[in-house]
Amino acid sequence: MTSGWAFRFTPYGWLTSIDGKQTVKGRSAKVSASFIDIVDATAGDGGTLIGLMGELEARKGPLSFYGNFLWSKLGIDRSGVRSRSMAPGVTGTIGAAADMTISMATLEIGSAYEVARFGSVGFDVLGGARYWYQRAHLSFERAATLDVGDLSLTNDRAIARSGAVDWLDGFVGARVRFAVAPGQELLLRGDIGGGGSRFSWQAIAAYSFDFAEKNGVTYSGVVGYRALSVDYEQGSGRRLYAFDMLQHGPILALSLRF
Repeated sequence: MTSGWAFRFTPYGWLTSIDGKQTVKGRSAKVSASFIDIVDATAGDGGTLIGLMGELEARKGPLSFYGNFLWSKLGIDRSGVRSRSMAPGVTGTIGAAADMTISMATLEIGSAYEVARFGSVGFDVLGGARYWYQRAHLSFERAATLDVGDLSLTNDRAIARSGAVDWLDGFVGARVRFAVAPGQELLLRGDIGGGGSRFSWQAIAAYSFDFAEKNGVTYSGVVGYRALSVDYEQGSGRRLYAFDMLQHGPILALSLRF
């Protein structure tokens, strides 16, 4: 471990699948959509197709500080919506078909400290805060008994729009870094949290390998898998917004270390 500061910048692509339940204005859709389903529904509609992530970490000795940002705008069509329901206090019925669009950003700020090392294996504890921002639309067919008093109407669709929703969670966790060979590292990380949400958890497994060095910068490829789950709810009845969702999928990245 070097005596000065070492920095790592890592832009990611996250090939996201989602499973869970989204509620906007008391109307809910249970969702199960693979990455391919999301690409099919999002392509051509101005979405990101994948989660776009970036992380910057600064380390000195056993201590490190990092920031991680994620942005995505994803669509799910009726093939990914498994069922529909309404919160207590919302009358009428929901049309047979539903679509969902969600724009989401998370900003994670944290620090880690190496508490133990055994040869090529380092153990870190970590903690920090994760800020969530979301804006979601649920679109339903206009059934004869659908209560549309608080919905937007367009052609044969009724749209529930959430507006901007945000909250802040704290978290604690741990990670293990294992140097499997010179220039190759396996990372395992997990954390749990809450505060603004009822509960959240995250798990990451990633393998990195150095492939080039130029002008003091080491370039690495990163492949792995990330799962991020949160259970958030605010309001009731027509004002109920809830996001109880697991996002998961492969990550691909290029890491620059200097």
